[in-house]
Amino acid sequence: METQYLHHPDRAGPFIGVLVDRWNRKAFLIGADILIALAGAVLAAAAAQSTLPTWLILAILFLRSIGTAFHTPAMNAVTPLILPRDQLARTVGFTQAILSISYILSPLGGALFYAIWPMEGFIALDMAGAAIASLAVAAVKIPALPAGERSFPAPFLEELAAGYRALRAHKGLFTLIATGTLYMFVYMPIKVLFPLMSTMYFGGTSAHAAAAEIAFAIGMLLGGLLLGVWGGFRRKTHTICLSILMMGTGLAVAGLLPRRGFIGFAACCLVMGASGPLYGVANVLYQEQIKPEYLGRVFSLSMSLMSLAMPLGLLFSGALARKFGINRWFLLSGLTILTIALLPWRHPDIRAIDPKEPAPEGRQIS
Repeated sequence: METQYLHHPDRAGPFIGVLVDRWNRKAFLIGADILIALAGAVLAAAAAQSTLPTWLILAILFLRSIGTAFHTPAMNAVTPLILPRDQLARTVGFTQAILSISYILSPLGGALFYAIWPMEGFIALDMAGAAIASLAVAAVKIPALPAGERSFPAPFLEELAAGYRALRAHKGLFTLIATGTLYMFVYMPIKVLFPLMSTMYFGGTSAHAAAAEIAFAIGMLLGGLLLGVWGGFRRKTHTICLSILMMGTGLAVAGLLPRRGFIGFAACCLVMGASGPLYGVANVLYQEQIKPEYLGRVFSLSMSLMSLAMPLGLLFSGALARKFGINRWFLLSGLTILTIALLPWRHPDIRAIDPKEPAPEGRQIS
């Protein structure tokens, strides 16, 4: 959960979703990785020649974000085409576990090699990773959508509206996205304030801030492995509720800790990190209940709504954290998130997404 909504040009997200649904998704995945690699190559070449201007760095970051904005909805739309339905939740868990390993090893590897590698070496390593990813995707057989489900392209805005209608017709999923948007509004500013909590409130150093981030990543690893082995509750909305409860509890307890309680804060980070993979089950609900030809648009719309809540949340939380203190904002955010956790459990539309008796195999709602 923690990174999938970051670093996207989200105002263009719904439009990107139309292209993902209209064109070949394997080509999108490979093209996005190649774009990211080429952007890194340009940056490496420029760095070897002279000091990098700020405008070039910003342009490269924009290109990389474009590649990611295409890659994420395409990957989410492809997954249910190549995996059995009953393995989707476990796949989310193991994927998040693998991702968390990079969060743990990357800072350590960066610190180790920074003194002996030039910047070009790191960029070349990034390019090599993109090349390997492209080759791996090329080797995977991705089934094409049935011909009857891929009509000739309609006008662009009409296709965009069709994706919105596919989501809006399912009240439960639409309400779940609204819940996730509210969740992002409260949580994402907290993620930005993590280093300040470590240094300003607990009086730690950059090492303490890094330790908190590593504890969060270890929690993600454990949560991902748990979900991968367990698969979550049969009713996926209960797994989402558990995830939000864990996050809210970790934040609230962190806000109550005394200034000498950094060890307790690290433990809270562990719990909060473990909650992230469990929330990823929300993606499985979209994959199960939205027709494949609409998934690119639905995931792009979901990411856009949640990501647009982030800057608003940052503005709101920054003002309150300065006025009342970072620890009190952690406490208030935790209590708010605990309240949000009641929605997947109590809201009738969300509860109806996955009833007690599972729907017949292959049943999808457009």
